[in-house]
Amino acid sequence: MKQRDFLKSSILVTIALFTALIVNASEPQTKTATNPEGVVPAEFPALPYGYDALEPYIDARTMEIHYDKHHRAYYTNFVNAVKGTALEKTDLKEIFATISKQSDAVRNNGGGYYNHLIFWANLGKGSAAPSKELSEAINSAFGSFDKFKETFNTAAKTRFGSGWAWLVVTPDKKLAVGSTPNQDNPLMDVSVLKGEPLLTLDVWEHAYYLKYQNKRAD
Repeated sequence: MKQRDFLKSSILVTIALFTALIVNASEPQTKTATNPEGVVPAEFPALPYGYDALEPYIDARTMEIHYDKHHRAYYTNFVNAVKGTALEKTDLKEIFATISKQSDAVRNNGGGYYNHLIFWANLGKGSAAPSKELSEAINSAFGSFDKFKETFNTAAKTRFGSGWAWLVVTPDKKLAVGSTPNQDNPLMDVSVLKGEPLLTLDVWEHAYYLKYQNKRAD
C-alpha cells in the first residue's frame, strides 16, 4: 500500500471512542468494541468482520492466522496465567498499571490479548475521516493530518524488532505518537510512552509477512 494512503484507506477511525477519550482521558478506558466490559471475557471475542474484509491491503490468510492462531493464543495463555488469582476479575487497566510486578506470562499474553482488541477495532472496510474534535486535536498536536500520518508511519517503520505503533492521549490530555516493544502498551507502568490508546498498528512480522515479507513500510 502506498504510504500516503495507509491510514486513509485501511484504518477505520473508531470516532466515538476517540472523541470520548480526548474529552475525558482521565477515565479508565480499557473498553473496546470487542471488549465492552474492560475485562477478559469468558469466550474469545469474535473478529468484527470477515477475514477478507481488508483485502487487498491485508490478505485473508494473514487475517485468519493472525486472529485465530496468534491472538487466540494470547487470550488462552492470559486466561491460564490469571486463573485462580486476584487478577482473574481485575480490569485490564489495573493489571497493566502494575505490570512490572506481574509475571512475564501476564505481561506478554495480557498485552498481546488487549493490543489486538484495539487493533481489530481500528481496522475496517473502506475509509473514514476523524471526528471534528479529533481533527482539531491532531492539527494542534502535529500541524496537520498528513503530518500526523507521517509521524505515525515513522513510529511503525522504525520500531526495532517486534512491537506496536500508537496514537495516545497522554495523562495531560494531549495527543502523542510513539511505539512499544513486543506486546507492551502505553497503559503499562513499564512503558516510556504513557497514555490512553486511540490507534495502534501491529508491526510484528506475523501481521504482514505472508504478503509483504520484510517490506514493513509497504
